Amino acid sequence: MKSAPYGSWKSPITSDLIVAKSIGLSEIRLDGGDVYWLESRPNEAGRYVVVGRLRGGDVDLNPPPFNARTRANEYGGGAWTVAGGTLYFSNYSDQRLYRLEQGAVEPVPVSPEGPFRYADGAIDLKRRAWIGVREDHTSPGQEPQNTIIRIPLQASGDAQVLASGHDFYSSPRLSPDGSWLAWLSWDHPRMPWVGTTLYAMPLDTDGMPAGAPIAIAGGEKESVFQPEWAPDGSSLVFVSDRTGWWNLYRCGLDTLKSEAIAPMEAEFGQPQWVFGMSTYAFAGPGRLVCSYVSKGLERLATIELSSGRLTPLDLPFTDFSSVRAEGDHLVFRAGSAAMPASFVRLDLGSGKVETLKKSTTVADDPDLSRHFTRVESLEFPTEGNLTAFGLFYPAFHPDYQAPEGDKPPLLVKCHGGPTSAASSTLDLRIQYWTSRGISVLDVNYGGSTGFGREYRERLDGNWGIVDVDDCVNGARYLAEQGLVDGSRSVITGGSAGGYTVLAALTFRDYFRGGASHYGVSDLAVLARDTHKFESRYLDSLVGPYPEREDLYRERSPIAHVERLSVPVIFFQGDEDMVVPQEQAEMMVDALRRKGTPVGYLLFTGEQHGFRKSDNIKRSLDAELYFYAVNVFRTGLVF
Repeated sequence: MKSAPYGSWKSPITSDLIVAKSIGLSEIRLDGGDVYWLESRPNEAGRYVVVGRLRGGDVDLNPPPFNARTRANEYGGGAWTVAGGTLYFSNYSDQRLYRLEQGAVEPVPVSPEGPFRYADGAIDLKRRAWIGVREDHTSPGQEPQNTIIRIPLQASGDAQVLASGHDFYSSPRLSPDGSWLAWLSWDHPRMPWVGTTLYAMPLDTDGMPAGAPIAIAGGEKESVFQPEWAPDGSSLVFVSDRTGWWNLYRCGLDTLKSEAIAPMEAEFGQPQWVFGMSTYAFAGPGRLVCSYVSKGLERLATIELSSGRLTPLDLPFTDFSSVRAEGDHLVFRAGSAAMPASFVRLDLGSGKVETLKKSTTVADDPDLSRHFTRVESLEFPTEGNLTAFGLFYPAFHPDYQAPEGDKPPLLVKCHGGPTSAASSTLDLRIQYWTSRGISVLDVNYGGSTGFGREYRERLDGNWGIVDVDDCVNGARYLAEQGLVDGSRSVITGGSAGGYTVLAALTFRDYFRGGASHYGVSDLAVLARDTHKFESRYLDSLVGPYPEREDLYRERSPIAHVERLSVPVIFFQGDEDMVVPQEQAEMMVDALRRKGTPVGYLLFTGEQHGFRKSDNIKRSLDAELYFYAVNVFRTGLVF
């Protein structure tokens, strides 16, 4: 064992290794027994590629330069679907819908040219139409209009509106016989995890409305998620948090009465930040397979609909998403503290588990994986005699030990959203820090998902207070337990997490430095100058604007920069429509005028989140360098 101070250990988990051997995996689907999934590839400038496991091999479907990514609601998701072996996808550069027949080389446009974005599509094979969400940007200077439309699959077809009048739509679902269409909608100022309504509407033989929409469930204070038709079309299954927990329900079209399926204090739903999310699927006519979170732990289970009996499956994963099934054949995205995000296939009959694709192969190398630290679930005291949660990753390297009495620096990580959650899936970016002797705390502050609606609502009116208190109290708790060096604690986060970083550094005197990745510094600017999906989000997190402009100024770090006196580094994309670069640059300029150590990296061609390998590498190494020089003072450890 070598002896060296925490924070100075030399690690083989480098930024070069991470970007060279890592891809993003987000959505997986089944079509007639064939499996398809979506990869985002940093080494192809972040291009999204639909891959099919066909004839025993993996085949890229959309060829370069086609990029299967939509900008609907800016965060996208649900940009592609497969039906009858044909791929339908939204192309990033022009946002048009394309069709790629099986065996064809060149995609064919389906939608007309114009300022439109498409997402969450389903294919009506009987009537040869694409049904999904359209975001219409025809009127400059006005909010885009969202509707559910159908587009005939002939290239010359015109779009027909099926549902309109609400601010947002998602999850259009066609009944098995094509006679009904279900969907979700919601209106400003609500976000989909606050209140949505589930509708069902009869269709005529041409696929057009044959009657008025019927409200099945939901409302202003009930969040409904992922409606799905039963295989016989007699009922709708959906997730609702009407009891304070996102549970499964079933509603028969004959009675329009909803009944709970396996009710429990667990979360079967997720915040709908992107389109195309799926936490459950029908595995035959009388059985569901579903993922759920209970007490911070995620499981996969089957539910027999006749009895409501829930049976957890014995699987080596702790994180699940994109659950799909056809009979006994199940596919999903999964991971654990020892396993990276992967696409997995499970045969419910035989119990056979097969890993189809891993986001990284680093964990397969024993010389590298022996450097991985463990993860510990943490519950700690916070304000108001409450507790908050987090995932703690202790500093670890198999070949190093620290001198007696030395304690590791701490990196506190703030997830985005803020209505999101820390994931227990192996993340090489966390191991990048811990293998250098820097412990990491990934905080599930009040407002996070996975702990029920009441926990989510802790942040209502309290953004910049509750999240900051929980991050500080989590770091302080670890220091009091003697697990980290409280005098060398830093904080990092992206998007909403970036705001928490700046608020913690400005309004609390605990952290010795931090990093804001495309974070918010001026809440008023965000309220005035952001995209439609989030344009009223701050009404619930802070208060209505401009009526409560006082609160916005009170909680904006840029308005109190004189109170910020520790080093900060900023990372920003120049095409970010969620948090424009001016947010970062106002803060950087103010800190430079003060003479406070500050770093700023602006990445050309990046939006909200970095997708290009060179930029991912630069941001990792620059953050480490910045802390090493300005906070940890341990020397360079690349």
